[in-house]
Amino acid sequence: MTINIKNISRLVCRLTCAVALIGASACSNDFIDIRPESSTTTDLLYQTDGDFRDAITAVYTALQTQYDDFWIFADVPGEDVTQEVVKNDPWYFADVFAMQDNTPVLATTWSNYYVAITRANLVLHHIQNIDAQSLPQRDRHIGESRFLRALAYFDLVRIFGAVPKVTTPLTTEEAYNLPREAAENVYRDVIIPDLLDAAERLPTAYGGADVGRATSGAAKALLGRVYLTIHDFAKAEQILGEVTTLGYALLPNYDDLFDYTKDEHHSEYIFDIEYEEGMGNQGSVFTHRFMPNSSAMADHYGIRGGELAETFSPTPALRALFEPEDKRRNVTVGTTGGFTNSQGDFVRLPAATSQNYTLKYVTSVNLVGDSRANWKVIRYADVLLMYAEALNENGKTPEAIEQLNLVRHRAGVQPVATDNRDEARELIYRERRLELSFEGHRWFDLVRTGRAFETLQPLGMQSFMTLFPVPLSQVQIINNPAIFPQNPGYN
Repeated sequence: MTINIKNISRLVCRLTCAVALIGASACSNDFIDIRPESSTTTDLLYQTDGDFRDAITAVYTALQTQYDDFWIFADVPGEDVTQEVVKNDPWYFADVFAMQDNTPVLATTWSNYYVAITRANLVLHHIQNIDAQSLPQRDRHIGESRFLRALAYFDLVRIFGAVPKVTTPLTTEEAYNLPREAAENVYRDVIIPDLLDAAERLPTAYGGADVGRATSGAAKALLGRVYLTIHDFAKAEQILGEVTTLGYALLPNYDDLFDYTKDEHHSEYIFDIEYEEGMGNQGSVFTHRFMPNSSAMADHYGIRGGELAETFSPTPALRALFEPEDKRRNVTVGTTGGFTNSQGDFVRLPAATSQNYTLKYVTSVNLVGDSRANWKVIRYADVLLMYAEALNENGKTPEAIEQLNLVRHRAGVQPVATDNRDEARELIYRERRLELSFEGHRWFDLVRTGRAFETLQPLGMQSFMTLFPVPLSQVQIINNPAIFPQNPGYN
Protein backbone atom coordinates (compact mmCIF):
# COMPACT_ATOMS: atom_id res chain seq x y z
CA MET A 1 0.00 0.00 0.00
CA THR A 2 2.71 2.42 -0.96
CA ILE A 3 1.14 4.53 -3.70
CA ASN A 4 1.79 8.13 -2.70
CA ILE A 5 -1.81 9.30 -2.46
CA LYS A 6 -1.74 11.40 0.65
CA ASN A 7 -0.76 14.66 -1.06
CA ILE A 8 -3.11 14.68 -4.03
CA SER A 9 -6.07 16.58 -2.59
CA ARG A 10 -4.78 19.89 -3.90
CA LEU A 11 -4.27 18.45 -7.37
CA VAL A 12 -7.73 16.87 -7.37
CA CYS A 13 -9.28 20.18 -6.42
CA ARG A 14 -7.48 21.94 -9.26
CA LEU A 15 -8.57 19.28 -11.73
CA THR A 16 -12.20 19.38 -10.71
CA CYS A 17 -12.25 23.17 -10.75
CA ALA A 18 -10.77 23.27 -14.25
CA VAL A 19 -12.78 20.45 -15.81
CA ALA A 20 -15.43 19.22 -13.39
CA LEU A 21 -17.44 16.04 -13.48
CA ILE A 22 -20.45 17.50 -11.73
CA GLY A 23 -22.55 14.80 -10.14
CA ALA A 24 -19.98 13.42 -7.75
CA SER A 25 -22.54 13.47 -4.96
CA ALA A 26 -25.75 11.53 -4.73
CA CYS A 27 -27.89 14.65 -4.40
CA SER A 28 -26.64 16.33 -7.58
CA ASN A 29 -29.07 17.16 -10.36
CA ASP A 30 -26.39 17.04 -13.04
CA PHE A 31 -25.32 14.18 -15.28
CA ILE A 32 -21.95 14.45 -17.00
CA ASP A 33 -21.57 18.22 -17.06
CA ILE A 34 -18.08 18.83 -18.40
CA ARG A 35 -17.34 22.53 -18.59
CA PRO A 36 -15.38 23.63 -21.67
CA GLU A 37 -11.66 23.44 -21.05
CA SER A 38 -9.48 26.49 -20.75
CA SER A 39 -6.05 25.75 -22.15
CA THR A 40 -4.48 28.46 -20.03
CA THR A 41 -5.82 26.71 -16.93
CA THR A 42 -5.60 22.99 -17.53
CA ASP A 43 -2.57 22.75 -19.80
CA LEU A 44 -0.44 23.95 -16.90
CA LEU A 45 -1.45 20.82 -14.99
CA TYR A 46 -0.10 18.44 -17.64
CA GLN A 47 3.53 19.11 -18.49
CA THR A 48 5.93 16.72 -16.80
CA ASP A 49 6.03 13.07 -15.83
CA GLY A 50 5.30 14.18 -12.27
CA ASP A 51 2.21 16.09 -13.38
CA PHE A 52 0.80 13.11 -15.23
CA ARG A 53 1.70 10.72 -12.44
CA ASP A 54 -0.18 12.89 -9.95
CA ALA A 55 -3.15 13.22 -12.29
CA ILE A 56 -3.34 9.42 -12.62
CA THR A 57 -3.13 9.08 -8.84
CA ALA A 58 -6.37 11.08 -8.78
CA VAL A 59 -7.96 8.31 -10.89
CA TYR A 60 -6.86 5.72 -8.34
CA THR A 61 -8.37 7.89 -5.62
CA ALA A 62 -11.78 7.98 -7.34
CA LEU A 63 -11.75 4.19 -7.50
CA GLN A 64 -10.60 4.01 -3.90
CA THR A 65 -13.73 5.96 -2.92
CA GLN A 66 -15.97 3.71 -5.01
CA TYR A 67 -14.57 0.41 -3.77
CA ASP A 68 -15.66 1.20 -0.23
CA ASP A 69 -19.11 0.18 -1.53
CA PHE A 70 -18.19 -2.29 -4.27
CA TRP A 71 -19.07 -5.28 -2.07
CA ILE A 72 -22.72 -4.15 -1.98
CA PHE A 73 -22.96 -4.99 -5.68
CA ALA A 74 -20.38 -7.75 -6.00
CA ASP A 75 -21.03 -9.95 -2.97
CA VAL A 76 -24.19 -9.05 -1.06
CA PRO A 77 -26.77 -10.18 -3.66
CA GLY A 78 -25.20 -13.64 -3.75
CA GLU A 79 -26.21 -16.54 -1.54
CA ASP A 80 -23.01 -16.69 0.51
CA VAL A 81 -23.52 -13.53 2.55
CA THR A 82 -26.51 -12.17 4.43
CA GLN A 83 -27.40 -9.22 6.64
CA GLU A 84 -28.27 -10.72 10.02
CA VAL A 85 -28.98 -7.51 11.93
CA VAL A 86 -29.07 -4.37 9.78
CA LYS A 87 -32.38 -4.18 7.92
CA ASN A 88 -32.63 -0.63 6.57
CA ASP A 89 -29.43 0.10 4.68
CA PRO A 90 -28.38 -0.27 1.02
CA TRP A 91 -26.64 -3.57 1.71
CA TYR A 92 -29.87 -4.99 3.13
CA PHE A 93 -31.82 -3.84 0.06
CA ALA A 94 -29.21 -5.53 -2.15
CA ASP A 95 -29.41 -8.68 -0.04
CA VAL A 96 -33.19 -9.06 -0.40
CA PHE A 97 -33.44 -7.71 -3.97
CA ALA A 98 -35.32 -4.59 -2.93
CA MET A 99 -32.96 -1.97 -4.39
CA GLN A 100 -34.98 0.98 -5.72
CA ASP A 101 -33.72 3.37 -8.38
CA ASN A 102 -33.58 6.22 -5.86
CA THR A 103 -31.32 4.36 -3.41
CA PRO A 104 -28.41 6.80 -2.86
CA VAL A 105 -25.63 4.24 -3.30
CA LEU A 106 -26.63 3.86 -6.96
CA ALA A 107 -26.09 7.57 -7.64
CA THR A 108 -22.78 7.73 -5.79
CA THR A 109 -21.56 4.60 -7.55
CA TRP A 110 -22.44 6.00 -10.96
CA SER A 111 -20.75 9.31 -10.17
CA ASN A 112 -17.63 7.78 -8.64
CA TYR A 113 -16.94 5.69 -11.72
CA TYR A 114 -17.48 8.62 -14.06
CA VAL A 115 -15.17 10.76 -11.95
CA ALA A 116 -12.49 8.10 -12.52
CA ILE A 117 -13.29 7.87 -16.23
CA THR A 118 -13.23 11.64 -16.71
CA ARG A 119 -9.89 11.98 -14.94
CA ALA A 120 -8.44 9.19 -17.10
CA ASN A 121 -9.86 10.85 -20.22
CA LEU A 122 -8.21 14.13 -19.27
CA VAL A 123 -4.82 12.47 -19.01
CA LEU A 124 -5.27 10.76 -22.37
CA HIS A 125 -6.49 13.99 -23.97
CA HIS A 126 -3.62 16.13 -22.75
CA ILE A 127 -0.86 13.60 -23.30
CA GLN A 128 -1.53 13.67 -27.05
CA ASN A 129 -0.02 17.16 -27.17
CA ILE A 130 3.16 16.27 -25.30
CA ASP A 131 6.26 15.31 -27.26
CA ALA A 132 7.28 11.77 -26.34
CA GLN A 133 10.93 12.84 -26.06
CA SER A 134 10.07 15.32 -23.32
CA LEU A 135 7.98 12.79 -21.43
CA PRO A 136 10.08 9.65 -20.76
CA GLN A 137 7.21 7.80 -19.04
CA ARG A 138 4.59 8.60 -21.65
CA ASP A 139 3.76 4.95 -22.42
CA ARG A 140 3.31 4.18 -18.76
CA HIS A 141 0.92 7.13 -18.24
CA ILE A 142 -1.20 6.06 -21.21
CA GLY A 143 -1.21 2.45 -20.07
CA GLU A 144 -2.23 3.27 -16.50
CA SER A 145 -4.99 5.60 -17.64
CA ARG A 146 -6.41 3.07 -20.06
CA PHE A 147 -6.21 0.25 -17.51
CA LEU A 148 -8.08 2.28 -14.89
CA ARG A 149 -10.66 3.47 -17.41
CA ALA A 150 -11.22 -0.13 -18.50
CA LEU A 151 -11.67 -1.26 -14.90
CA ALA A 152 -14.22 1.50 -14.28
CA TYR A 153 -16.20 0.67 -17.41
CA PHE A 154 -16.03 -3.07 -16.70
CA ASP A 155 -17.59 -2.52 -13.28
CA LEU A 156 -20.18 -0.13 -14.71
CA VAL A 157 -21.46 -2.48 -17.41
CA ARG A 158 -21.56 -5.41 -15.00
CA ILE A 159 -23.60 -3.36 -12.52
CA PHE A 160 -25.84 -1.29 -14.84
CA GLY A 161 -25.57 -2.81 -18.33
CA ALA A 162 -25.70 -0.13 -21.03
CA VAL A 163 -23.92 3.07 -19.96
CA PRO A 164 -22.82 6.30 -21.67
CA LYS A 165 -19.53 5.79 -23.48
CA VAL A 166 -17.27 8.74 -22.72
CA THR A 167 -13.70 8.59 -24.00
CA THR A 168 -12.93 12.28 -24.53
CA PRO A 169 -13.72 15.53 -22.67
CA LEU A 170 -17.27 16.67 -23.45
CA THR A 171 -19.10 19.94 -23.67
CA THR A 172 -22.24 20.34 -21.59
CA GLU A 173 -24.45 20.02 -24.67
CA GLU A 174 -22.71 16.82 -25.74
CA ALA A 175 -23.08 15.33 -22.28
CA TYR A 176 -26.82 15.93 -22.15
CA ASN A 177 -27.33 14.20 -25.49
CA LEU A 178 -25.17 11.17 -24.76
CA PRO A 179 -27.14 7.91 -24.93
CA ARG A 180 -26.66 4.72 -22.99
CA GLU A 181 -24.41 2.50 -25.09
CA ALA A 182 -25.01 -1.25 -25.25
CA ALA A 183 -22.64 -3.16 -22.99
CA GLU A 184 -21.26 -5.21 -25.88
CA ASN A 185 -20.22 -1.99 -27.62
CA VAL A 186 -18.48 -0.74 -24.49
CA TYR A 187 -16.58 -4.02 -24.28
CA ARG A 188 -15.64 -3.87 -27.96
CA ASP A 189 -14.79 -0.17 -28.24
CA VAL A 190 -13.32 0.68 -24.84
CA ILE A 191 -12.68 -2.10 -22.33
CA ILE A 192 -10.89 -4.63 -24.53
CA PRO A 193 -8.83 -2.11 -26.57
CA ASP A 194 -7.85 -0.28 -23.39
CA LEU A 195 -6.60 -3.45 -21.71
CA LEU A 196 -4.78 -4.70 -24.80
CA ASP A 197 -2.98 -1.37 -25.10
CA ALA A 198 -2.26 -1.20 -21.36
CA ALA A 199 -0.75 -4.69 -21.42
CA GLU A 200 1.72 -3.54 -24.07
CA ARG A 201 2.65 -0.22 -22.46
CA LEU A 202 2.79 -0.97 -18.73
CA PRO A 203 5.88 -2.25 -16.92
CA THR A 204 5.95 -5.69 -15.39
CA ALA A 205 6.79 -4.31 -11.94
CA TYR A 206 7.51 -1.11 -10.01
CA GLY A 207 9.79 -0.06 -7.22
CA GLY A 208 9.66 2.46 -4.41
CA ALA A 209 6.59 4.67 -4.04
CA ASP A 210 5.09 3.36 -7.30
CA VAL A 211 4.54 -0.17 -6.00
CA GLY A 212 0.82 -0.85 -6.20
CA ARG A 213 0.21 0.82 -9.54
CA ALA A 214 -1.18 -1.19 -12.46
CA THR A 215 1.23 -3.51 -14.29
CA SER A 216 1.11 -5.34 -17.60
CA GLY A 217 0.29 -8.49 -15.63
CA ALA A 218 -2.71 -6.75 -14.06
CA ALA A 219 -3.94 -5.66 -17.50
CA LYS A 220 -3.64 -9.19 -18.89
CA ALA A 221 -5.29 -10.76 -15.86
CA LEU A 222 -8.21 -8.34 -15.99
CA LEU A 223 -8.52 -8.90 -19.74
CA GLY A 224 -8.81 -12.61 -19.04
CA ARG A 225 -11.71 -11.91 -16.70
CA VAL A 226 -13.33 -9.74 -19.37
CA TYR A 227 -13.05 -12.51 -21.95
CA LEU A 228 -14.59 -15.01 -19.53
CA THR A 229 -17.45 -12.59 -18.90
CA ILE A 230 -18.27 -12.28 -22.61
CA HIS A 231 -17.71 -16.05 -23.09
CA ASP A 232 -14.72 -15.74 -25.41
CA PHE A 233 -13.04 -18.76 -23.87
CA ALA A 234 -10.36 -19.13 -26.54
CA LYS A 235 -8.98 -15.65 -25.92
CA ALA A 236 -9.41 -16.09 -22.18
CA GLU A 237 -7.29 -19.24 -22.28
CA GLN A 238 -4.60 -17.53 -24.31
CA ILE A 239 -4.21 -14.40 -22.16
CA LEU A 240 -4.59 -16.16 -18.81
CA GLY A 241 -2.04 -18.72 -19.92
CA GLU A 242 0.35 -15.82 -20.51
CA VAL A 243 -0.25 -14.57 -16.97
CA THR A 244 0.81 -17.95 -15.57
CA THR A 245 4.25 -17.40 -17.12
CA LEU A 246 4.89 -13.98 -15.56
CA GLY A 247 6.36 -15.14 -12.26
CA TYR A 248 3.31 -15.00 -10.00
CA ALA A 249 2.95 -17.74 -7.39
CA LEU A 250 0.51 -18.74 -4.66
CA LEU A 251 1.56 -17.83 -1.16
CA PRO A 252 2.27 -20.99 0.85
CA ASN A 253 -0.06 -19.87 3.66
CA TYR A 254 -3.58 -18.74 2.70
CA ASP A 255 -3.99 -16.73 5.91
CA ASP A 256 -1.04 -14.51 4.95
CA LEU A 257 -3.21 -13.00 2.22
CA PHE A 258 -5.23 -11.30 4.95
CA ASP A 259 -2.48 -10.45 7.41
CA TYR A 260 -2.21 -6.70 6.98
CA THR A 261 0.88 -6.44 9.15
CA LYS A 262 2.81 -8.06 6.28
CA ASP A 263 3.67 -6.74 2.83
CA GLU A 264 0.60 -7.04 0.64
CA HIS A 265 2.67 -6.81 -2.54
CA HIS A 266 3.74 -10.45 -2.55
CA SER A 267 3.98 -13.18 -5.16
CA GLU A 268 0.21 -13.66 -5.36
CA TYR A 269 -0.62 -9.97 -5.58
CA ILE A 270 -1.68 -8.74 -9.03
CA PHE A 271 -3.84 -5.65 -8.42
CA ASP A 272 -5.58 -4.17 -5.38
CA ILE A 273 -7.51 -1.05 -4.63
CA GLU A 274 -4.98 0.33 -2.16
CA TYR A 275 -5.75 1.83 1.23
CA GLU A 276 -3.56 3.11 4.06
CA GLU A 277 -4.31 4.08 7.62
CA GLY A 278 -3.25 7.32 9.27
CA MET A 279 -2.95 9.30 6.03
CA GLY A 280 -6.11 11.40 6.09
CA ASN A 281 -9.14 9.77 4.44
CA GLN A 282 -7.06 7.13 2.69
CA GLY A 283 -8.17 4.16 4.80
CA SER A 284 -10.89 1.65 3.97
CA VAL A 285 -14.20 1.05 5.74
CA PHE A 286 -14.05 -2.74 5.66
CA THR A 287 -12.78 -3.60 9.12
CA HIS A 288 -15.43 -1.67 11.05
CA ARG A 289 -18.19 -2.36 8.56
CA PHE A 290 -17.87 -6.15 8.54
CA MET A 291 -17.28 -6.85 12.25
CA PRO A 292 -19.93 -8.03 14.74
CA ASN A 293 -20.86 -5.37 17.29
CA SER A 294 -18.88 -6.89 20.16
CA SER A 295 -16.57 -4.77 22.30
CA ALA A 296 -14.76 -7.91 23.50
CA MET A 297 -14.05 -9.00 19.93
CA ALA A 298 -13.03 -5.49 18.94
CA ASP A 299 -10.59 -5.30 21.85
CA HIS A 300 -9.13 -8.68 20.97
CA TYR A 301 -8.33 -7.56 17.42
CA GLY A 302 -7.33 -4.00 18.33
CA ILE A 303 -10.27 -2.35 16.56
CA ARG A 304 -11.11 1.04 18.03
CA GLY A 305 -12.61 4.34 17.10
CA GLY A 306 -16.28 3.75 16.42
CA GLU A 307 -19.31 1.54 15.95
CA LEU A 308 -19.01 -1.87 14.32
CA ALA A 309 -21.59 -2.16 11.54
CA GLU A 310 -21.86 -6.00 11.55
CA THR A 311 -22.72 -6.48 7.88
CA PHE A 312 -21.37 -9.19 5.58
CA SER A 313 -22.34 -12.30 7.58
CA PRO A 314 -21.34 -15.63 5.95
CA THR A 315 -24.27 -17.99 5.48
CA PRO A 316 -24.51 -21.51 6.94
CA ALA A 317 -24.63 -22.87 3.38
CA LEU A 318 -21.20 -21.45 2.61
CA ARG A 319 -19.78 -22.66 5.90
CA ALA A 320 -21.01 -26.18 5.15
CA LEU A 321 -19.13 -26.27 1.83
CA PHE A 322 -15.73 -26.22 3.50
CA GLU A 323 -14.13 -29.58 4.17
CA PRO A 324 -12.96 -29.97 7.79
CA GLU A 325 -9.29 -29.85 6.82
CA ASP A 326 -9.65 -26.80 4.55
CA LYS A 327 -7.11 -24.21 5.69
CA ARG A 328 -9.23 -21.37 4.24
CA ARG A 329 -12.18 -22.02 6.51
CA ASN A 330 -11.32 -20.07 9.64
CA VAL A 331 -10.30 -16.79 8.03
CA THR A 332 -13.18 -16.98 5.55
CA VAL A 333 -16.13 -17.79 7.81
CA GLY A 334 -14.80 -17.45 11.38
CA THR A 335 -16.59 -19.35 14.14
CA THR A 336 -20.33 -19.04 14.57
CA GLY A 337 -21.36 -17.35 17.79
CA GLY A 338 -18.00 -16.18 19.09
CA PHE A 339 -14.22 -16.09 18.86
CA THR A 340 -11.21 -17.55 20.64
CA ASN A 341 -9.23 -15.00 22.64
CA SER A 342 -5.47 -14.89 23.23
CA GLN A 343 -5.82 -17.15 26.31
CA GLY A 344 -7.50 -19.83 24.22
CA ASP A 345 -10.95 -19.22 25.71
CA PHE A 346 -14.05 -19.17 23.54
CA VAL A 347 -15.88 -15.85 24.02
CA ARG A 348 -19.50 -15.72 22.96
CA LEU A 349 -20.88 -12.81 20.96
CA PRO A 350 -23.80 -10.81 22.41
CA ALA A 351 -27.11 -12.42 21.55
CA ALA A 352 -28.43 -9.33 19.75
CA THR A 353 -25.47 -9.01 17.40
CA SER A 354 -24.47 -10.81 14.23
CA GLN A 355 -23.31 -14.34 15.02
CA ASN A 356 -21.32 -14.89 11.82
CA TYR A 357 -18.41 -12.97 10.37
CA THR A 358 -15.42 -13.14 8.07
CA LEU A 359 -11.88 -12.37 9.22
CA LYS A 360 -10.62 -11.42 5.76
CA TYR A 361 -10.67 -7.71 6.55
CA VAL A 362 -9.85 -7.76 10.26
CA THR A 363 -6.84 -5.74 11.33
CA SER A 364 -6.02 -3.33 14.12
CA VAL A 365 -7.39 0.14 13.42
CA ASN A 366 -7.91 3.29 15.47
CA LEU A 367 -10.59 5.16 13.51
CA VAL A 368 -13.70 4.25 11.54
CA GLY A 369 -12.94 4.32 7.84
CA ASP A 370 -9.20 4.26 8.38
CA SER A 371 -8.33 0.58 7.91
CA ARG A 372 -5.25 -0.51 6.00
CA ALA A 373 -7.12 -3.51 4.55
CA ASN A 374 -6.97 -3.45 0.75
CA TRP A 375 -9.62 -4.68 -1.66
CA LYS A 376 -8.15 -7.46 -3.80
CA VAL A 377 -9.30 -6.82 -7.34
CA ILE A 378 -7.34 -9.74 -8.75
CA ARG A 379 -4.83 -12.19 -7.34
CA TYR A 380 -3.07 -15.22 -8.74
CA ALA A 381 -5.41 -17.87 -7.33
CA ASP A 382 -8.23 -16.15 -9.22
CA VAL A 383 -6.15 -16.31 -12.40
CA LEU A 384 -5.53 -20.04 -11.95
CA LEU A 385 -9.23 -20.72 -11.48
CA MET A 386 -10.20 -18.54 -14.45
CA TYR A 387 -7.57 -20.31 -16.52
CA ALA A 388 -8.99 -23.66 -15.41
CA GLU A 389 -12.47 -22.52 -16.43
CA ALA A 390 -11.31 -21.40 -19.88
CA LEU A 391 -9.35 -24.59 -20.46
CA ASN A 392 -12.34 -26.71 -19.47
CA GLU A 393 -14.76 -24.80 -21.69
CA ASN A 394 -12.30 -25.31 -24.56
CA GLY A 395 -12.41 -29.08 -24.05
CA LYS A 396 -9.12 -29.37 -22.15
CA THR A 397 -10.49 -30.81 -18.95
CA PRO A 398 -7.36 -32.65 -17.73
CA GLU A 399 -5.30 -29.44 -17.98
CA ALA A 400 -8.09 -27.54 -16.25
CA ILE A 401 -8.08 -29.94 -13.31
CA GLU A 402 -4.32 -29.46 -12.95
CA GLN A 403 -4.82 -25.71 -12.44
CA LEU A 404 -7.72 -26.30 -10.04
CA ASN A 405 -5.66 -28.67 -7.93
CA LEU A 406 -2.88 -26.11 -7.50
CA VAL A 407 -5.38 -23.99 -5.57
CA ARG A 408 -6.71 -26.96 -3.62
CA HIS A 409 -3.22 -28.08 -2.67
CA ARG A 410 -2.52 -24.75 -1.00
CA ALA A 411 -5.82 -25.09 0.89
CA GLY A 412 -4.73 -28.46 2.30
CA VAL A 413 -7.57 -30.45 0.72
CA GLN A 414 -7.41 -33.54 -1.46
CA PRO A 415 -7.06 -33.14 -5.24
CA VAL A 416 -10.05 -33.84 -7.44
CA ALA A 417 -10.09 -35.93 -10.60
CA THR A 418 -12.49 -36.05 -13.53
CA ASP A 419 -12.43 -36.20 -17.33
CA ASN A 420 -16.01 -34.99 -17.59
CA ARG A 421 -16.31 -31.36 -18.66
CA ASP A 422 -19.65 -30.79 -16.92
CA GLU A 423 -18.36 -32.23 -13.65
CA ALA A 424 -15.18 -30.16 -13.93
CA ARG A 425 -17.20 -27.02 -14.52
CA GLU A 426 -19.10 -27.51 -11.27
CA LEU A 427 -15.90 -28.25 -9.38
CA ILE A 428 -14.32 -25.03 -10.66
CA TYR A 429 -17.40 -22.97 -9.79
CA ARG A 430 -17.40 -24.46 -6.29
CA GLU A 431 -13.71 -23.78 -5.79
CA ARG A 432 -14.17 -20.14 -6.73
CA ARG A 433 -16.78 -19.83 -3.97
CA LEU A 434 -14.41 -21.27 -1.40
CA GLU A 435 -11.22 -19.53 -2.49
CA LEU A 436 -12.59 -16.07 -3.31
CA SER A 437 -15.46 -15.59 -0.86
CA PHE A 438 -16.11 -11.94 0.07
CA GLU A 439 -13.61 -10.62 -2.47
CA GLY A 440 -16.08 -9.24 -5.00
CA HIS A 441 -16.68 -12.26 -7.25
CA ARG A 442 -19.72 -14.33 -6.28
CA TRP A 443 -22.53 -12.19 -7.73
CA PHE A 444 -20.72 -11.53 -10.99
CA ASP A 445 -19.78 -15.22 -11.29
CA LEU A 446 -23.43 -16.19 -10.95
CA VAL A 447 -24.52 -13.65 -13.55
CA ARG A 448 -21.85 -14.38 -16.15
CA THR A 449 -22.43 -18.15 -15.92
CA GLY A 450 -26.20 -17.76 -16.26
CA ARG A 451 -26.99 -19.26 -12.85
CA ALA A 452 -28.04 -16.18 -10.91
CA PHE A 453 -31.82 -16.47 -11.24
CA GLU A 454 -31.95 -20.22 -10.65
CA THR A 455 -29.74 -19.90 -7.58
CA LEU A 456 -31.25 -16.78 -6.07
CA GLN A 457 -34.95 -16.92 -6.95
CA PRO A 458 -35.69 -18.52 -3.55
CA LEU A 459 -34.09 -15.45 -1.94
CA GLY A 460 -36.31 -12.98 -3.79
CA MET A 461 -34.55 -12.37 -7.08
CA GLN A 462 -36.67 -11.73 -10.16
CA SER A 463 -35.41 -12.59 -13.62
CA PHE A 464 -34.67 -8.98 -14.66
CA MET A 465 -32.46 -8.34 -11.63
CA THR A 466 -29.18 -9.43 -13.20
CA LEU A 467 -28.66 -5.66 -13.56
CA PHE A 468 -29.20 -2.98 -10.96
CA PRO A 469 -31.43 0.02 -11.67
CA VAL A 470 -29.83 3.06 -13.23
CA PRO A 471 -29.95 5.93 -10.71
CA LEU A 472 -33.27 7.74 -10.97
CA SER A 473 -31.48 11.10 -10.87
CA GLN A 474 -29.65 10.27 -14.11
CA VAL A 475 -32.83 9.15 -15.88
CA GLN A 476 -34.59 12.36 -14.82
CA ILE A 477 -31.73 14.62 -15.91
CA ILE A 478 -31.67 13.29 -19.46
CA ASN A 479 -35.47 12.90 -19.48
CA ASN A 480 -35.43 11.10 -22.80
CA PRO A 481 -36.28 7.39 -22.65
CA ALA A 482 -35.35 7.01 -26.31
CA ILE A 483 -31.66 7.45 -25.49
CA PHE A 484 -31.59 6.96 -21.73
CA PRO A 485 -34.18 4.41 -20.55
CA GLN A 486 -34.35 2.78 -17.14
CA ASN A 487 -33.35 -0.88 -17.01
CA PRO A 488 -36.31 -3.20 -17.66
CA GLY A 489 -38.32 -4.10 -14.58
CA TYR A 490 -37.44 -0.99 -12.56
CA ASN A 491 -39.90 1.48 -14.09
